[in-house]
Amino acid sequence: MSPKSQEKFQKLQDITHSYEALLYDVDGTLADNMLAHKLSYKAAAAEYGIDLDTDLIDETAGWPTVAVAKEIADRYGKTFDFDVFSKRKSAIFIERFIQETKPVDFVHAHLLANQGRKRIGIVSGGSRSTLTITLSVIDVTGRFETLVCAGDTPKGKPAPDPFLLAAQQLGVAPENCIVLEDGDPGVQGAINAGMAWVRIDHL
Repeated sequence: MSPKSQEKFQKLQDITHSYEALLYDVDGTLADNMLAHKLSYKAAAAEYGIDLDTDLIDETAGWPTVAVAKEIADRYGKTFDFDVFSKRKSAIFIERFIQETKPVDFVHAHLLANQGRKRIGIVSGGSRSTLTITLSVIDVTGRFETLVCAGDTPKGKPAPDPFLLAAQQLGVAPENCIVLEDGDPGVQGAINAGMAWVRIDHL
């Protein structure tokens, strides 16, 4: 790691040391792939005649893909099947971008350093099929105890449901969990769940 990444790693260690469980987001937190996701959304939207402003993807970071599809339809006044759009976006991401995904080095190092020392969960708004590949590409497979993703709870981020389910599966009280996130919806979800949080993109 670079000296700057090493400094961020140490900050994370200091912030999280007193918590029993670490709950990591994936896209933009463990995986440096937000640009790839934006390009995938833009390409999928173009097939529906939409010139997507990808700032919308920043606003909805952490939402389930189907929910983002609905938001795109609402904002651009289009009617389409949200599930079909979601699957097409995921297919574009897998076909064009996923193998190029790199880990966010200091967050990845933080997870590895705490493996076996703390309870570790992954909480993402992505689909299980796509996340499984992403986590394999960045060498996180088998390094966590639970994975909560789109469809596992009635509501996704910014609702607390995904985080509370992860805490329940780990057997750790919410107040003893800390969430590592890069997006506002995920931070709000952590707050709603009564958990501590850290914005890794603000370190």
